[in-house]
Amino acid sequence: MLALYGLPAAHGTEAMNETTSVGRVELGADAADADATIACLYPMTGRSASYGRDSIVAIRMALDELATDPTAPRLRVIVDDSRSKASFAVRMAEDFIEQDSANILCGMVSSGVGMAVSRLARQRKTILIGTDHASSRAVLEEGHRYYFRVSSDTWHSQAAGARYLQELQQQEGWNKVAFLGPDYEYGRVAWRDLQEAFDLYDVDYQVTGSYWPKLYEPDYSLYIQSLLESPPDVLVVALWGGDFTAFIDQARTTRLFSLMRVANFDTGGDYETLVALGDTPPEGLILSARHHVNWPPTALNRQFVEQFHERSGRYPNYSAQGAWAGILTVAKAITLAGDVTDTEAMVEALKGLEIHLPKDPEGYVSYIDAETHQIIQAQAIGTPVPSQDYPPAQVVLGNWNVYDAESLKPSPALVERRRGTPGGG
Repeated sequence: MLALYGLPAAHGTEAMNETTSVGRVELGADAADADATIACLYPMTGRSASYGRDSIVAIRMALDELATDPTAPRLRVIVDDSRSKASFAVRMAEDFIEQDSANILCGMVSSGVGMAVSRLARQRKTILIGTDHASSRAVLEEGHRYYFRVSSDTWHSQAAGARYLQELQQQEGWNKVAFLGPDYEYGRVAWRDLQEAFDLYDVDYQVTGSYWPKLYEPDYSLYIQSLLESPPDVLVVALWGGDFTAFIDQARTTRLFSLMRVANFDTGGDYETLVALGDTPPEGLILSARHHVNWPPTALNRQFVEQFHERSGRYPNYSAQGAWAGILTVAKAITLAGDVTDTEAMVEALKGLEIHLPKDPEGYVSYIDAETHQIIQAQAIGTPVPSQDYPPAQVVLGNWNVYDAESLKPSPALVERRRGTPGGG
């Protein structure tokens, strides 16, 4: 059984031809018949457009799943292009609330966009379900009553990464580390989280450099040259999507991968990156992502991945699971609260809400932490291994190191320190 409700049949030829429109898309129930209107912002243009494309497919899957249950709420979902611009997304979110009477906001890929819309949600007392953007500041320093996130954040991924590197240090004795990440909210917070996790786990390390290309940077040659001149033992990269694959493509024409291990603990194991690696990945890669097509090896994950492929003709990137989780989370909260317009009841329903997701290992069920409003999930880190199971990718991740969900959860002391005040919510 897939998640909350049943697994519906795929949509055959119609599904195989499914594409994402550029611009506003309305899905699910008509406005007159809907029990709730959810308004989602995703990039549909530019280098990160595939995240919006796959999120829309996953939203359709979630709505079809809800349609198999006559007791489930009828949802109207509006999706529009955030253009990965914070000011534009805030205006769009305001229009969703004022013109479309949106009950819930959702989505966002860029952390800069997500943080800006979160501040609006707090001001307007409108619930926001973050499905992809990952800055830990969204649930820690800037966490508030109306913000909830249903995908892993930078704290969880970097804490898992710090533990992986701690184990690698014991095996190989590395000491020098460098960091390369996009020069905005997400990259800066990921580096801070990694350093904080290193300290938490007593990792002994020396920083040889931190590098900050702009988001969607087309040319990484200056950064690569600097890394070659002062090579670390381990380079941790926080680039994502097309930025990460562009970096790999440019770096693999140099000696970089022979001089250092390259790790990307939050987004590097995305399916699209695996495709881009071809049949001969650079040596020494260490990768993870917020969802994997081949981990965990559970019936739920296999069904999710296979249904996505049957519907779209491709395998999902990690944003798809976040979008799918977001819609089903809202539906379950409405069922528990009884009425989406009772915002306080919805908030209380979301606190601690349990939802079985494709990312869950056997025997575990994801839940939203009542204090931080962050979903608590395990993290698996691996290395590329040959596989023909998910074409056109010629590799998948294997040799897994798995870090259980509770061990990655930030301690109450860390939450209090980051927020600067006791308590929260």
